[in-house]
This record gives sequence, structure tokens and C-alpha cells, in this order.
Amino acid sequence: MSKKKIINTRLTAILEAAPTEDLDRQDYFIKVAKEEVAKRSEAAGRPMTCCVNTFGCQMNARDSEKILGVLEKAGYVESEDEHADFVIYNTCTVRENACNRVYGRLGYLSTLKKKNEFMKIALCGCMMQEEHVREKIHQSYPFVDLVFGTHNIYKFAELLVEMLFSDFQIVEVVEGSNKIVEELPIVRKYSYKSGVNITFGCNNFCSYCIVPYVRGREKSREPKDIIREIEKLASDGVVEVMLLGQNVNSYGKGLADPITFAELLQEVEKIDGIERIRFMTSHPKDLSDELIEVMANSKKICRHLHLPVQSGSSRILKIMNRHYDREHYLNLVKKIREKLPDVALTTDIIVGFPGETEEDFLETLSLVKEVEYDSAFTFIYSKRTGTPAASMPDQVPEDVVKDRFDRLLKEVQEISEKRARAYEGQDATVLVESVNEQDASLVTGRMSNNLLVHFPGDKDLIGKLVDVHLDTCKGFYFLGSRK
Repeated sequence: MSKKKIINTRLTAILEAAPTEDLDRQDYFIKVAKEEVAKRSEAAGRPMTCCVNTFGCQMNARDSEKILGVLEKAGYVESEDEHADFVIYNTCTVRENACNRVYGRLGYLSTLKKKNEFMKIALCGCMMQEEHVREKIHQSYPFVDLVFGTHNIYKFAELLVEMLFSDFQIVEVVEGSNKIVEELPIVRKYSYKSGVNITFGCNNFCSYCIVPYVRGREKSREPKDIIREIEKLASDGVVEVMLLGQNVNSYGKGLADPITFAELLQEVEKIDGIERIRFMTSHPKDLSDELIEVMANSKKICRHLHLPVQSGSSRILKIMNRHYDREHYLNLVKKIREKLPDVALTTDIIVGFPGETEEDFLETLSLVKEVEYDSAFTFIYSKRTGTPAASMPDQVPEDVVKDRFDRLLKEVQEISEKRARAYEGQDATVLVESVNEQDASLVTGRMSNNLLVHFPGDKDLIGKLVDVHLDTCKGFYFLGSRK
């Protein structure tokens, strides 16, 4: 979808002079944008600033790093908040509250824009893939300058130029794309760790989930491109990588030379400088014995596996279109625990899915007790327009859902605390991530199993792997001391 008025002569000339090859084309538009941003900075008597605000998952966070990479190359300086000359919201549509937060913030941005003649506003990400959202933005928020989706982030430099040379709202959202453009500029949030996309999109079509409709069908990056990116990250000081995909376990199926996710992990493990490998998200229907074996034999893959179950009821799982049942999931957990006794298992659980009975919920509760997750992300079902579940009968009353959610959360928290307390008094290697926000004499880091540890140290330890004694468990984190 593209809504544009007739573009001006100057922009026409810029577009006509652009190269056709993707990378050359985006480099060209970055240079054009840089010249225009420099002119605006001179007129304002200060550098043009930008703010990229990310809603949603780690895939969105990685996309935001790419957007910020283009902006910095174009001459923008990152701002700490939305008092900036260019504000971008990278949106999420998985749950209704994420969408409502965006609409709520837009009213605030409108006020800021009236006070800043240079200010531009852009919206991108999963929300923008929904037609009814785009119509609402067009009708109710005309002060938004640019709208684009998940499939054309690689064209951001071009869209940036069109926005800078236009005085009308530009909407450019494509409904699907198989294009993967490598080597785009990126500004990483952390110097010592980085996300790395290995797949884009999803083929699972769970009945409650909007992701396949807004992210498109699944496509895998070539392994050589992934390895090359991680090698560059390692040479730049990165010690931990997070391999990202809506379903990493199905990686490689659509490639001309198929490769399994387990085989890709083995190649990543060979890269010098990379000390830790994480990944998410794993779909239970595709988690192979080969992957469990590779994890068991690995010295770098973290002892943490996020394995969303969503429900403990086989009946509900079938309606959810999850392609496994309770028995399959529990057998999988048993195999994982046999091969990886020290692994931390985490999960996602939806409460109040249409048609969920008290018996269904009790099955979820019993599964949680049986598996004993180290932690769980619990969600109240959120109706998403366009998904099969949105029109299903027997939507569960709000008061019933709230009661079930509270009961589940209590059980999850009690088990999580018990699991964490088992590590008290042990030694662990911790990757230091930051100076502690509450106490500057402490630093904060993560164990291989993803548990947080606070211990004495300073900013010079950030990005380093440190051996720590776990002195005291505080429920969901530890206070420790250096060995």
C-alpha cells in the first residue's frame, strides 16, 4: 500500500538519479539525507536529533538498531527522549495494550511538534501492517509524517529522503517480501552482546497470533551471511550473540542448500571471541533431538531454553493450532532435562483463550507444577483483529480470566523462587551488563541460565565474564561476591 500526493520536482530528480542495486541505492539516499540534515542543523543552530522508541519483541529491537544506524549515518544525533527533531515509534501489535500505548503517546508528540518547526514523526513495525491501523493514523493523526511496515525497513534511507522533501504524510507498507538485504548500517545498543536475525516471518499461524500476517511468511538467511555477521561482531568485542527468529527451530528449511538449526549452532560455536550463544524463540513442534544433543555437548550455548507452551490443555492447544499436545510437550521436557539437567526452562502461557474452561485451566496449572519452570511470561488473552481466535465463541469473562491469571502467577512465582534458591551458595560465571541502577557500588550481570546477579564492581567490568559466588538468593536475583 502506498499513499502519496504528486511529489515535487526536486524529489523527482533525486529519485530518478538513484542507483537500482539495493545497497548502492540506500547508500545514495543516506548521502542525500545527510546533506539535507546538515542544512537543517545549520538553520537550527544545533545538531538534528532523533529518538527511536521500540515497542515489542527482540526482533523489533534489532530492527530499531538498523533504523538508528541509518539515522546516525545521515547526521542525526541520538536523543535521550522524545524531545527530538525526528521521533520514530517501532510498534508491536501482538497485544492490545501495546497498540494503545502508541496511540496514547501520539497525542503527546503532537504537542511537541507544534513547538518544533523541524520535528518529524514516523511510525513503523507490526502495527503498521494492519490496514485498519493505517486508516486510523491517516484520519486521526495527520501530523504523522511517515508510515512504513516490517517488510521495507531495508528501504528506510529512501523513505527518509522522501519524508524530508515532502510536506504530506507518506504511507508505504508492502504486504509481503522475500527480500533480505545484508550489510545495512546498525547502531548496537550494547557493545558486548548483540541480536542476530536468522529468520524473518512465521509459517505457524497459531489461531491467536497476528505475527504471520504482519511479519509475513518465514524466510531464512543464508548461513554464510549469518556467520560473517557474527564474525564481524566478535572482532568488534561482542562476546554474546542472541540468534533471533519467530521459530528458530525451523531455520534453514527454505534454503537452496538446507541446513538445520542445530548445524548452524555448531558453526557459530566455532567463531573465536564468541563466548555465549543464546536463541529464541523455540517452537515445541520443531525442537529436535539433534538440537538437544548439540546443546548438551556445547561449551558456549547458554543453559537456558525458552519453550512456549501457551496452555496445558490438549484441547485448547488444538484450537490454538499449536501442532503438539500436552503429552508431546511433557515428553520433550523430559528429554531436555535428561540431557541438560542444569538447563533453565522458561515459557509463555496464555490465560483466558476463547472456550477455556476451569478444567482446561487446571491442566495448565498442573503442567506448570510438573515442569517447574524457572520463570514464565504469563499473559491474559488479547483479541487481535484478523486472527481466527478473535471471532471464536465462548470468549471468557474478564473476571474469570483475572482470577485464573492471579492463581497462575502465584504458582509460577513460588516455583521460580524455589528453583532460583537451589543455586544459593554455588559459584557461577556472570556476564556483566551494567552498573546497578540502585547501587553504584554494584554491577549487574547474567548467569548462563539467565538469572540476574548483583555484586561489587565498577563500569570497567561491563562486557566481561566474571566468576562469582552466589551468596544470597533474593527471590528472582542473587547478591554475590567475586571469587
